[in-house]
Amino acid sequence: MGKVFQTYLDSDRVYTCTSCHAHLASHDDIISKTFTGRHGRAYLFNFVENVSQGQKEDRVLMTGLHTVCDIHCNVCQTVVGWKYLFAFEESQKYKEGKYVVEKTRIAKEANWS
Repeated sequence: MGKVFQTYLDSDRVYTCTSCHAHLASHDDIISKTFTGRHGRAYLFNFVENVSQGQKEDRVLMTGLHTVCDIHCNVCQTVVGWKYLFAFEESQKYKEGKYVVEKTRIAKEANWS
């Protein structure tokens, strides 16, 4: 297996993977903290780094049918959440291209100010 390249976020408030501490998202990219994931609370992010996408699939979520794909940390391969690819209901279209990250899968970087 080759070397894994990571992007390091230049922000005072960074969320990292709880398993390997790879940078995943900036606090500034949070859209909502009121989402629910598979394991409890989750955040909706505008952008997430250092993740790869799994297979796309249709899922019936709390807000209806969506086409999504799981997102995996590039470093440790932990599933950290999913990406919305398509929303079937017009009221949910704002989620397309956005990321849901499970709160249990992220931690605040140690130098959080």
